[in-house]
Amino acid sequence: KQWYQRRVRVHKRIHGIGFKRRAPRAIKEIKKFAEKMMGTPDVRIDTRLNKHVWHKGVKNVPFRVRVRLARKRNEDEDSIHKLYTLVTVVEGIESFKGLTTQNVDVDE
Repeated sequence: KQWYQRRVRVHKRIHGIGFKRRAPRAIKEIKKFAEKMMGTPDVRIDTRLNKHVWHKGVKNVPFRVRVRLARKRNEDEDSIHKLYTLVTVVEGIESFKGLTTQNVDVDE
């Protein structure tokens, strides 16, 4: 297992999107970002991340979101994908200045 902490620049990904579609599009863009970073087509969004994106309403989406991307083994036997990515929000970020990507390998 391994996980990364990354910053997703949501603002540039939803530029030009109508107000009533901004938060749903932001969730889709975060999923797309996670799929590209981790290489797994099965991406699952944590409910806290969903709440964080939506907490200011449908149109006032946060400009940046710090996320943790964890690649996990799929327990479902019927699934065609061996791995999935779980995307969770990193709480308590006051400033995004000077943050770098954190890579962590976890052996279990």
